[in-house]
Amino acid sequence: MAELSYLSKLPFWEQLTDSEKEFVQVNSHIQRYSKEQVILNSDMECLGMSMVLSGELRACILSEEGREITLYRLHEGGLCILTASCAVKQITFETQMTVSANCDLLVMGTAAFEKLINQNIYVRCFAYELLCERFSSVMWTMQMILFRGYDRRLASFLIGEYEHTGSPVIQMTHEQIAQYTSSAREVVARMLKRFSADGLVEFKRGRITLKNIDALKAMV
Repeated sequence: MAELSYLSKLPFWEQLTDSEKEFVQVNSHIQRYSKEQVILNSDMECLGMSMVLSGELRACILSEEGREITLYRLHEGGLCILTASCAVKQITFETQMTVSANCDLLVMGTAAFEKLINQNIYVRCFAYELLCERFSSVMWTMQMILFRGYDRRLASFLIGEYEHTGSPVIQMTHEQIAQYTSSAREVVARMLKRFSADGLVEFKRGRITLKNIDALKAMV
């Protein structure tokens, strides 16, 4: 049973009746996951609607050759409806959800979430709005991959990390950046060298320092 302090952060919490709030509390729990753990793929049962309390999740799709394309990432406070895809019939595509950093999730069971969707219009609207939001994120990612050069994609990623953390120092390896930007480690290394030569960044093993944030933003 989840604590009310966590449940009250759900966007639709105040729109639930007292009996629905009690129902949600009984059917929700906090689950801890380790880095690199897979919590959703085509072979697994739906986890349920989840909210990130700490850590990070990454949603991606896999090609038959094993190539990954990162669709989006969720940080603290992020809500995930793909983990409850069994309850939302409009979700028909297959994705994989992995843990990028050790995380705690507030999880509402799939059956409970489906019941709320069917009986509470506010929860139903929340589910469809979140679907639209995630769809927009996916479309933005595909546009970046299909229509923008990697220099602009990498600049966009670096600026996104800076805005998320508030720090110009990004603690990531080339391999991690390649995974998050759907590219190859060699391409990341080559582009970072170019950025370094242009005075945009400075990098050492596992760490990148943004030196000219305005110029990076202008590229995006």
